[in-house]
Amino acid sequence: MTRADKATAIAELKEKFSNCDFFYVTDSSTLTVEQVNKLRGLFFEKGIEMKVVKNTLVKKALENEPEEKGYAKIFDALKGPTALLFTDVANAPARVIEEFRKDHERPILKAAYIDTDVFIGDDQIKALASLKSKEELLGEVVTLLQSPAKNLISALKSGGSTISGLLKALEERGE
Repeated sequence: MTRADKATAIAELKEKFSNCDFFYVTDSSTLTVEQVNKLRGLFFEKGIEMKVVKNTLVKKALENEPEEKGYAKIFDALKGPTALLFTDVANAPARVIEEFRKDHERPILKAAYIDTDVFIGDDQIKALASLKSKEELLGEVVTLLQSPAKNLISALKSGGSTISGLLKALEERGE
């Protein structure tokens, strides 16, 4: 790689990192070309971009970012073959990896960056897969908000005949 190519690659990575709140650092070495293509297809279906990168370029792209982002914790995971997974849904890559690993031993999770939180190690895959996505959380909130209103409406509907009966009885007494 020439110096210009490296500068271009670093600039592209910087842009990716600044536009993406969730990314995973994985190792998919030892997979055959056919298996990698299948994995890439699964990622593509879920809107996840897989990019094989050089560790030094990733470090250079991350080291000038603000310290409060917490990227420095990822540097230890940047050893050996590395593939980055960029996503808009925090748990999507973990779920795809978990499903793919039912038949294969890789990819291995080296680290995951989830909105300033860093998860290190392959043992974190289950925790990441069980995270709820933004859409799932919003669905739960909407359901919780709808529940009291539904209960009130059903109570009013069922009690409507009782209330009208009471009003008629009170009206008849008053006469």
